[in-house]
Amino acid sequence: MRVLGVDPGLTRCGVGVVEGVAGRPLTMLGVGVVRTPADADLGHRLVAVEQGLEQWLDEYRPEFVAVERVFSQHNVRTVMGTAQASAVALLCASRRGIPVALHTPSEVKAAVTGSGRADKAQVGAMVTRLLRLDALPKPADAADALALAICHIWRAPAQNRLQQAAALHASRTAPRATPARTAASKASGRRTPTAPIPSSNPSPNPSKGRTA
Repeated sequence: MRVLGVDPGLTRCGVGVVEGVAGRPLTMLGVGVVRTPADADLGHRLVAVEQGLEQWLDEYRPEFVAVERVFSQHNVRTVMGTAQASAVALLCASRRGIPVALHTPSEVKAAVTGSGRADKAQVGAMVTRLLRLDALPKPADAADALALAICHIWRAPAQNRLQQAAALHASRTAPRATPARTAASKASGRRTPTAPIPSSNPSPNPSKGRTA
């Protein structure tokens, strides 16, 4: 499984590609950051993020894209920029038909370190260890993107099993037509016979024309 992790942001959008399967050593194929100037027009910045992500998609051809789910913060401006960059990532992947998964920061921390309350230093240390790197990639956005990719590789099998179990449960609990209902439905579709319509000409009176 090859996954492109995206840590969305307008100024720095972290990207990292990891390949492997759950339970086996993982390999980092690439890591970096898509940057845009803070003083540029918003539209131009979003185009720059799109072009940067398209280059990564062209070069590494990932099977999945994992994006950090945007959550509420005190800085509304930061949240808006993160959400906009996240939407660009979803657009680029969906346009190519690549499945996209959204993971919360807590999910990523729990998957990589075992604790959903781990700090960035702990996450970075585990990313370096799991990918057998000589040093942690910088800036932190790049390391976070790798953590997202690792999280998806490790969580995907469990998510697939849950989806399959949910689909199986839904198919078993779906209402089925019983013989009684089937007979009733057939009966309701039959036409009931109607009584014959009497002739409009009355039959002659047998007593008429008789003499006493």
